[in-house]
Amino acid sequence: MATDNNQDTNTQEEEPKPRIKPIIEAADHLSLGISMVVAVIMGVGIGWLLKRWTDEPWTFWIGVFIGVAAAILNVYKAYSRQYKEFEELAKQDRYAIKKQLDEEDDEDYGEKNY
Repeated sequence: MATDNNQDTNTQEEEPKPRIKPIIEAADHLSLGISMVVAVIMGVGIGWLLKRWTDEPWTFWIGVFIGVAAAILNVYKAYSRQYKEFEELAKQDRYAIKKQLDEEDDEDYGEKNY
């Protein structure tokens, strides 16, 4: 009976795994795709308005260029954010396997001369 009580307390003390984290990450990646499409559509809309107001056909392409530039900027910002997160993970000891492997190589074969 004593072992049954210990098992019950161990299962109660375990923290539940976060179920919402994968959903939030997926929504973040989905929002990047949606923001790219919306940026291009807004650029086309701006180009259409410019063309309508000025009666010059080349002003439409200004709006398209603005939309594509905004989409590229969104991708760059998302990349920068992910890069910072991965840099923080790399600083943690449990993910520093490359550093450990390099140190082992130095000990086994001596100093590297390139």
